[in-house]
Amino acid sequence: MVGCRLAGNLALIGCTALLGTLGLWAQTQKTTSSAAADVQRGVRLVETNRCSEALPLIERGLPHVTDKALRYQAEMAAVRCGMAVGDEQVAADNLFRMERENPRDPEILYWEAHLFSEMATHAARELEVKDPDSYQAQELKAEDLESQGKEEQAAAIFRAILAKHPHIAGIHYDLGQIALAEAGDSGSTAAAEQQFEEELAVNPTNASAEFILGELARRKGNWAVAAQHFSRAAHLDGGFTEAYLALGMSLVAEGKYAEAKPPLEHYVKLEPNDPAGHYQLAIADARTGDQAGARQQMALQAQAAARNPSSDTAQGHAVQR
Repeated sequence: MVGCRLAGNLALIGCTALLGTLGLWAQTQKTTSSAAADVQRGVRLVETNRCSEALPLIERGLPHVTDKALRYQAEMAAVRCGMAVGDEQVAADNLFRMERENPRDPEILYWEAHLFSEMATHAARELEVKDPDSYQAQELKAEDLESQGKEEQAAAIFRAILAKHPHIAGIHYDLGQIALAEAGDSGSTAAAEQQFEEELAVNPTNASAEFILGELARRKGNWAVAAQHFSRAAHLDGGFTEAYLALGMSLVAEGKYAEAKPPLEHYVKLEPNDPAGHYQLAIADARTGDQAGARQQMALQAQAAARNPSSDTAQGHAVQR
């Protein structure tokens, strides 16, 4: 400080700024050190199941902690505490933050599975207690029966819901899935198709219903109808990659090779490791006179197939042995 007093005006300004910066740095270091101590104490309290005391310390100190190992330890402690005391918000907030900081960490994914399973169970029980006759409670009951393989009982509940609430989205789709399961590989799919059509009448944005109708039409060789459904499915859901492949395959089968190229080109960009897309695009390229493109796609198909255990030589699909 003596040096600052002896300096000229400009030097004095610079010296004062430096001292201010040093003071701020010292204060930051003190805050960080204090925060780390609070967080470490909070973690120790979690180990003795004193969550009510631990959580405030962790939540107060964590924003100032930069040490990755301590952050991970503290956030995981907060997750366990949040679940233990029934504070789902605290548990979820810490898990989401951890996922951003540590992508694909198996321990984080494990706790996410536990948390969201518990939340789903708790919500279902609360719904059953508070409003057991609501269509939402009945729908959950039907879905549970369906998961147990009790399709007939589930279908009866779904139909009862529709009798009272004919415009609820998703119910016809569920009935369509049950009808498909009942039809098996060789039975009639007419009942399922009707349910999916009725679902689209209620909810025209259901890309999955469009896709299934397209697949059922494709199995019958109705390529034009299949292409229409697949096109709508892709339009409704730009991330529905299978819809682009199915659309391209249907157009190839229909002989509309030039029309097949755009959806197939889009598909191979999204799914470069699937041999099927390259195989189908190779056909479309060859039939439209692009022999160089066809050779390139066949080479990419071979590379993709080599990365898979085996592939279907007829369609280029990966096949599980």
